[in-house]
Amino acid sequence: MRYRLDVVARDVSEVVQFAGGWLVDRVMAGWDVTVLISGDDDLRPLEILGVQIQDLESALEDWTERPHPQTVAVAADLFAADERVRRGVLGALEQGMTEVTLWGESWPAELNAAVGSVRHELSAAARAFKAQALAAIPGLSAASVEATETFRCGLTALPSVAADLTPAS
Repeated sequence: MRYRLDVVARDVSEVVQFAGGWLVDRVMAGWDVTVLISGDDDLRPLEILGVQIQDLESALEDWTERPHPQTVAVAADLFAADERVRRGVLGALEQGMTEVTLWGESWPAELNAAVGSVRHELSAAARAFKAQALAAIPGLSAASVEATETFRCGLTALPSVAADLTPAS
């Protein structure tokens, strides 16, 4: 059985900047990683990361019929802006069967009790692929790819399937 990670975002650059290295490491570990994205951004940076890509609107319409992933990663601003995404995240946290990971600069206050700060140490390969993906986005610099990426994570009731996210404190 392959583990699944669904990433929910509006913007290609946001996915690459905040989670690009983590996604590469998950793909290299054998995970099926799918980025569900809206808009008409150039998808080449996501292809560089090695992820699958699907339309966000179509995925949200068929969400109940999709196989449930072990992890869902969501842009925090999309959580705040889209009621469907918000309901899905809160439902996953309540059920405790799916690890929920969020990234971004503005954290929803209603999640403070349900999520904790975690980080992922990027492999050398993840840093290299992330740098290439960043270079493929107009206006972004690949010069400073950090060694870690930081997230907020609501863990499942069961032991996590991924040992790559560790407490940030």
